[in-house]
Amino acid sequence: MQPLLPQPALGRPRLDDRTVLNGIVWKFRTGVAWRDVPERYGSWASLHTRFRRWAADGTFDRMLQAAQAQADAAGTVDWLASVDSTVVRAHQHAAGARKGGSAARLSDGPAAG
Repeated sequence: MQPLLPQPALGRPRLDDRTVLNGIVWKFRTGVAWRDVPERYGSWASLHTRFRRWAADGTFDRMLQAAQAQADAAGTVDWLASVDSTVVRAHQHAAGARKGGSAARLSDGPAAG
């Protein structure tokens, strides 16, 4: 993946890309806030900035495409996918509404005359 990562030509030395990727993966795997990423991965602000830059410039898309191409060439990926919609749930606010909606309430009131 190293050749797919952008390499800045100028500027101060930056944190190792592998450490940053590990920090980004750790953040999304655990679901914590950026500020709660352990310091061993570097500054949370640096991780967040690098994540935003790489997401915007397509770095993650290129990494995914390269990984998929490599797995496909090795024959280790199964491209069959199945989506099952039988477990779709309604939002909690969808329960308990009046039947008929607002039109039914308007017709139940006194006639305007």
